[in-house]
Amino acid sequence: MSKVFSNSPQGQGKTIAAVSEQSSLNKPSRPGWLEIVVGLVIYAIVGFVGVSQFRRLGLDPAIYGLILTSWTGVATLIAFAVAARLRLRSLSAFGVRRTSARWLLIGVGVGVVAFVLKGLAILAWIKVTGDTNNIQDVYADGARGGLLSLVLSMVFLTVFSPFGEELLYRGIVTNALLRYGPFVGVVGSTVIFALMHGINYTFPAAMVAGLATAEIFRRSRSIWPGLVVHVVFNLPSFLLVVFTSIG
Repeated sequence: MSKVFSNSPQGQGKTIAAVSEQSSLNKPSRPGWLEIVVGLVIYAIVGFVGVSQFRRLGLDPAIYGLILTSWTGVATLIAFAVAARLRLRSLSAFGVRRTSARWLLIGVGVGVVAFVLKGLAILAWIKVTGDTNNIQDVYADGARGGLLSLVLSMVFLTVFSPFGEELLYRGIVTNALLRYGPFVGVVGSTVIFALMHGINYTFPAAMVAGLATAEIFRRSRSIWPGLVVHVVFNLPSFLLVVFTSIG
């Protein structure tokens, strides 16, 4: 005997509920390769193409430097926004969730240790390669345009850009790669993060920052402790570059 489906409201309600439940089961709970690829491609387009266009405008060095200090944050936030809208659309799936004061304090400590290790890593890089050309020295130009420029440069480099990078590289890349285990998640995302900075003077610093922030993201499952690490990691470098350039 063939099965007869009911047209009653109760039967229709059960069918809709079953479809909705199946849909939620099929929906991924974390980002994957789709978000990684789309996010990095959008970042490359907005970031690198944007910088090349600004370079052609012949802007005042202070204005050009200020734009560059903000552009990493702009590019990473745009890339994250596009990738996050593809499937998940829930910020918590990308690690944007509440954390404890304990994890934030741990972030401060990890940031201090990472900053010290960064200095050692850069010294080793110079020893091996002989490369002493810091491509980020242009950021100091943005801080020379007066008090407002100094404050904006500091905010862009120590808060705004780290926030965008944590969303893109930890919220998407590390998060997605952790499905293959801690080593692939932490080290794999760190290599991608460092390579996006280029093979140059900043590469070893990016490796240290990537390892520290990826590992603390893995353990805390939140981007906020990693953001604290990133802020503590960047702030002394910014102050050092600015004051040495002024002197």
